[in-house]
Amino acid sequence: MTTSRLSALAAALLATLASTTVLAADSKDDAMLKLASSSGCMTCHQIEPGGKGPDGLAPIGPAWRDVSAKYKAQKDAQAKLTQTVLAGSNPYESHWKGKVSGLAMPPNAVAIKEADAKKLVGWILSLDAAKK
Repeated sequence: MTTSRLSALAAALLATLASTTVLAADSKDDAMLKLASSSGCMTCHQIEPGGKGPDGLAPIGPAWRDVSAKYKAQKDAQAKLTQTVLAGSNPYESHWKGKVSGLAMPPNAVAIKEADAKKLVGWILSLDAAKK
């Protein structure tokens, strides 16, 4: 094989690998968004910050990119946030006061299984922070 054919083959292989990675990420995003929608999460949360909630007020819950930026560096973030999803949060200990219109996260153990909540929280924590 000539050098130019090898270079073309290598470029094609790299392009294929890159597009496969993007497709896998898109597929996982789609699966997680479907899970979030079917579990009722999208009623209060958005992925991107800056959105508006009902009646143009601040969103009910924090944007997931903000959640990721705040918690992803914490060692036990996935376990703690999974428990918050399942059991709810304390309205007197809100970490999002003034940023969201909701007082606390309600318990969601009836809407999502623990294993699914853990997967969804892991995906949320994998999101990059919003570009400012």
